Amino acid sequence: MKTKIITLESHDNLISVRDKLSWAKTPRILLVWPKYEKVTLRLLDLKVLQRHADSLGAQLGLVTRIHKIRKDAESLNIPVFDSTISAQKDLWAVPAPRQRRLAKKPQLDLRKKRAELAPKESAWIKSLAGRVITFAIAVLSVLTLAGLFVPRAQVTLNPESKLVSAVIPVQASLSFNSVSVSGAVPAHEIFITVDVEKTKTITSKISLPKTKAKGFVQFQNLSSSEVSIPAGTIVATQDLIRFETLNRVLLTGGVNKTVEVAIQAVNAGEAGNVDAEKIISVESALGLSITVINPEATTGGENENAIGANENDREELKAEVLNDLKLKAENEIRSQLAEKDFLLVETIELKEIFLEEFSAPENTAGDSLSLNMQAKFSARYILADDLQTLTSSYLNASLPEGFVVIDEMKFDLLDAPLTDADGLTRFQLQVSQNSVKQVDVLQVFNIIRGKNLQNATTELENFFVLRQEPQISITPTWWKWLPLIPFNISVEVK
Repeated sequence: MKTKIITLESHDNLISVRDKLSWAKTPRILLVWPKYEKVTLRLLDLKVLQRHADSLGAQLGLVTRIHKIRKDAESLNIPVFDSTISAQKDLWAVPAPRQRRLAKKPQLDLRKKRAELAPKESAWIKSLAGRVITFAIAVLSVLTLAGLFVPRAQVTLNPESKLVSAVIPVQASLSFNSVSVSGAVPAHEIFITVDVEKTKTITSKISLPKTKAKGFVQFQNLSSSEVSIPAGTIVATQDLIRFETLNRVLLTGGVNKTVEVAIQAVNAGEAGNVDAEKIISVESALGLSITVINPEATTGGENENAIGANENDREELKAEVLNDLKLKAENEIRSQLAEKDFLLVETIELKEIFLEEFSAPENTAGDSLSLNMQAKFSARYILADDLQTLTSSYLNASLPEGFVVIDEMKFDLLDAPLTDADGLTRFQLQVSQNSVKQVDVLQVFNIIRGKNLQNATTELENFFVLRQEPQISITPTWWKWLPLIPFNISVEVK
């Protein structure tokens, strides 16, 4: 008998296999399971495929070695074979004849039966008054639930407050390892390098060299040999005011032989005007065989007045730059510390100057002077946790009964810290903190819940000592009573 063979693939499912069956035009349809791929068809899927094959007038058969599939097929009386060859050779089991379903006769009295089975309404439900009362009860129930759960209230209380303060003698040192109730706290050291460049306008007048002094000297031979003295030979006074020869001269051989030569000061200015017999040394090996002296004073060296920085200007600018460096170092140190760490400002100390460079050399004209300076500073500080540990015991002892603190501690120095030779820093620290009378939130709930806004405010003022009138806001704003349920009321104490 003609058989349609359909080889299944791994992606096949009930829908795709059913579509493949629809294209078969043979009395037998054989589904072949792949050997190495998994096809997921359940027992119910096989039943659907069997019925679809019956509707096409064909008999369904399977080729598979999978035990579960074979078992499901046998339970549905679907023939199962080991191969397609055996399926074509062997006989197929004849399917059981399908039973014909007979349609039931239509029932003509369904409306009557439905009316008999429908539950009967009570008389009070059918009446108008009963319906109105039921509706009113339902509306009242909804309003009651809304009144319980929808309104919310925010209550702000400002109870009695007191400022708690204490004066603590503090001793801070790098050698301390822990906080002591006597006031000893560990100090920590920090180093910072900063640089500042500053320019100052100059109005001072300084005397600047203008022309070089001139004159002549006399060289005397100490030996019997002839000595050649080149131009540019340097001679000097005892105060090291230097001159140079302007010409080359030849000193005749023989002891006490002399020769004169013109000279000019190396540096311009009045300093080159020296008295007679002040030039006495020769700055070269020639000084071993000759001597020098100026028979007359040198003249012609002059100075001129000009705007320029003098020594006072330089000292003032340096002092300003050092002050700016210290301020910048303080800011840099604060930026590296934690927000609440306590910096001992008086311990900021200049450790080393790395760079000190003026823009113009000394004795130079100019209407401005700049200084670039780089320096290293050190400072000591106290950790916020250590201060908190030290001050908490003092403040707790001063805290009135029934009060609680509400904000952060404030620290104020009463005197400038002093550091002795051993590195121990002493100072007095005033610590203050605001506290308020403790409020029992449960009491607040019991006083105000379910009351209108005015009565709740009055009750709170009568029960608690407050700095100002309580603030109560209700949501929605048109609602005039506070919620009955406590978790719908939020209380804030300031």
